[in-house]
Amino acid sequence: MMTRVLRTAVLAVLGVAAAVAPVSAAGFGIFEQGTRAMGMAGAFTAQADDPSALWHNAGGLAFFDETDFAAGFTYIMSSEADFQGADPFPGTSASAEQEPLSEFIPHAYWMQPINDQWKFGLGVYAPFGLTTEWKDPETFPGRYISTLASLRAIDLNPTIGWKVTDRFGLGFGVVARFSDVELNRFVPFQNPFTGGILDAGTVELTSDFEPGYGFNLGLLHRYNESFSWGLSYRSKIKVEYGGTARFTQISTGIPPLDAAIARVIPFNQDLGVDTEIEFPDMASLGFMVALSANTRLEADINWTGWSSFDELPIIFTDVPPLSSTIPENWDDAMNYRLGLRWMSAGGSEWRFGYVFDETPQPDEAVSPLLPDADRNGFTIGWGTQFTKTSLDVAAMYLPFDERSTSTNTNGFNGTYNTTAWLFGITLGF
Repeated sequence: MMTRVLRTAVLAVLGVAAAVAPVSAAGFGIFEQGTRAMGMAGAFTAQADDPSALWHNAGGLAFFDETDFAAGFTYIMSSEADFQGADPFPGTSASAEQEPLSEFIPHAYWMQPINDQWKFGLGVYAPFGLTTEWKDPETFPGRYISTLASLRAIDLNPTIGWKVTDRFGLGFGVVARFSDVELNRFVPFQNPFTGGILDAGTVELTSDFEPGYGFNLGLLHRYNESFSWGLSYRSKIKVEYGGTARFTQISTGIPPLDAAIARVIPFNQDLGVDTEIEFPDMASLGFMVALSANTRLEADINWTGWSSFDELPIIFTDVPPLSSTIPENWDDAMNYRLGLRWMSAGGSEWRFGYVFDETPQPDEAVSPLLPDADRNGFTIGWGTQFTKTSLDVAAMYLPFDERSTSTNTNGFNGTYNTTAWLFGITLGF
């Protein structure tokens, strides 16, 4: 009887633990895939006049008349990422901090005219990623939910551009995405002698690097020298992951209890786990107005279809009773971008921008895996053209709104505060 009760409790815990693993990066879409656009807070759909058009609007590819190559990265760091607990659990005395975020997100683009009408481009970039890792995991109050959660995604995006007229271009591309996920956490266990919760072990879930496929479309209409507009769409991409879960026991100091736990939890085995993430589709509409011969202002509206992330199936191929489907119920989200670029008399260019980006994450899903929130971004950038090369740099200050939850599905409630900085650099050849 005791063994059956323990087994039921542990299986329930493990099912929840595995189910939330891939959620870690679902709110970590990375829009900053080109430094010129980043300086204008990503308001670039109606201009798309550098190689990052392959990300922002494939229709811009149609207007490139020479071979062009650009490569760079966006460096993302956090200056604040902390948690303050709330009653009843983990309580107002509970607090924690994340490990400082430090991630380099690469991008590279190549464009090659085929003839006056048709152009080819290839983009390589990382549109999703980042890591949530908590300090002092042994004492972190949310350690049974997550101590480390990460996702990586790299896209290969060959694209064709068609210059329909001198002022109207279309683009179409295919996207091959390669992605993996990881989750580390502690495994709780109820002590049958005291009724308290103890650390029975740790679990690490890792997936293989798996592919998924989609497409992107774009159009750019340069109506005249003073006005242009653009529309871009990127499809959903489903990635099906195969991987392993491995449990490592932590001694309680009570040999009979350790033995009982070991009979229930499959320690020191690589257990097969399958799951999937449906990355959302997204659309961007932008309008650019030339305020003067050397000043342009653009406004963009972006939509992301996060409602496709409504549930998460988890299949334990070696231990089927652990399998489950977890509801997520994310919402579609909007963001709004405004960017200004000004060409100085010396030939260099200054850029400024603002973005309001709303979170797709409902209150009940906010947790140590991903404490997401609405955020406001403020950007500044600079660029110049040399004889055969170009240089663009940019910085973004990204404070998140304070996010409090009292309805978390894991019963883990409190307030999260996050602030990030992004720095970009791109070299063109």
